[in-house]
Amino acid sequence: MRKAGVSRDILIWRALLLVGFLVFWELSVHRGWIDRFFVSQPSLLWRQTRDWIVSGYVFRHLWVTMEEMLLGFLAGTLLGILVGFLFAFMPRVARIFDPLMVLLNALPRVVVAPLFVLWFGLGLLSKVVMAVSLVFFVVFFSTYTGLREVDRDIVNNARILGGSRRDLIRHVYVPSAMTWIFSSLRTSIGFALIGAVVGEYLGASEGMGWVIAYAEAQFNSTQVIAGLFVLMAVVAVMDFGLKRLEEHFSHWKPS
Repeated sequence: MRKAGVSRDILIWRALLLVGFLVFWELSVHRGWIDRFFVSQPSLLWRQTRDWIVSGYVFRHLWVTMEEMLLGFLAGTLLGILVGFLFAFMPRVARIFDPLMVLLNALPRVVVAPLFVLWFGLGLLSKVVMAVSLVFFVVFFSTYTGLREVDRDIVNNARILGGSRRDLIRHVYVPSAMTWIFSSLRTSIGFALIGAVVGEYLGASEGMGWVIAYAEAQFNSTQVIAGLFVLMAVVAVMDFGLKRLEEHFSHWKPS
């Protein structure tokens, strides 16, 4: 069976739209329609990114941000899945703590971020905690919802056939929740990066968040936008990997 994927026509349209946008941007700056000081221009962004890559400058800072992002992503994902399963299989616990989860999720992270810096310092830990606080709730609510949406007829039939609690978790609940979990992972990887960058932006001496904050203080729009493009490229690569991983486990999805 042929796997679903992006058709060649869609890829061509995406490429044309991207090229058209960049050409219009470059032409608008060149003709004076928009001010280079505020939005830079693609040719300058290309030269800036190339210089960063050749000198190795971007890799040193990107490695720091990637470490914070991946640690926060993994920790937040594991905690979200574990607590989601806990709530699903212990309804009394869910009823007690559900309002608390809703309230904690409603807290604006940008406002709480300075507290994380105050509590955990300017080092790695505060950035990881910031990323975890964003990833955890996305994965938790998706896992919890996925487990609650399991077809009760399938559960009852499995029990009639002699399935134990362990069998139900392995063959019924986990396959049902996998679709929800993978969907949340592709969303939460971006949130993990946001958490790491915001933490660096508030207080750090290295990392892409620091690079962007320093460039902003120098009113250097080229470096600011180049830094943002680097982060966008990282998320695109991570999302591609998660999509391939989801396709690999697609046989677990209920038909």
